[in-house]
Amino acid sequence: MAEQKTHFGFQEVNQSDKQSLVGDVFRSVASNYDVMNDAMSFGVHRAWKWFAVAQSGVGAGDRVLDLAAGSGDLSLKFAKKVGEHGQVVVTDINEAMLAEGRKRLINEGIAGNVDFCLVNAENLPFEDNSFDCISISFGLRNVTRKEEALKSMARCLKPGGRAIILEFSQPTNETFRKVYDAYSFNVIPKMGEIISSDRESYQYLVESIRQHPPQEELKQMMLDAGFDRVRYHNLTGGIVALHIGYKY
Repeated sequence: MAEQKTHFGFQEVNQSDKQSLVGDVFRSVASNYDVMNDAMSFGVHRAWKWFAVAQSGVGAGDRVLDLAAGSGDLSLKFAKKVGEHGQVVVTDINEAMLAEGRKRLINEGIAGNVDFCLVNAENLPFEDNSFDCISISFGLRNVTRKEEALKSMARCLKPGGRAIILEFSQPTNETFRKVYDAYSFNVIPKMGEIISSDRESYQYLVESIRQHPPQEELKQMMLDAGFDRVRYHNLTGGIVALHIGYKY
């Protein structure tokens, strides 16, 4: 039987190969990840992440799972919110990115209420009903089997818990979409070449965004995975969307 295919940017690859290919991308960009985020978004990614944390409802004593945590932007904010009696489990599938996140949180003096774990979002190694909030920020589009990841997130949430998914999406205005596409395909890979000496990884990034399910499709995927009261907020004209779903 032929192996199932999936996308890696605009390429079609075997499902079993995607994780390794994505891993190569993030090992390549890890050291310049934050610099490129600021350059590509003109710093607006910081506002997107603050909004996500504000909408998460996380408070003192909560237990939070931050998937695809990368350099730890959200993890740092969650750690401050949960306080000494809470816990943030900082995870990534990529060892280079997880090391960047660990370094950042240690440099910020965050230690006692965080743990670090190398995990695949499709098969979370945590007990059922373990977390008050699960977040994934700019990581779901890189997951090979998104449906499995969403089901795994729902399983690990406590009843009443919520998942927040911050991800690139589809601009809602056609004219704005054309401008955004021109910027994405012509400017971002060039930035990657200049700042990171890595054009190909950022070419993958802009292609992966176009392959990610748009707002309504992702909302339905969350409902199908067992989430309730799913809603989303379009940010910066739909360049990014924040999806929120609850477990009951």
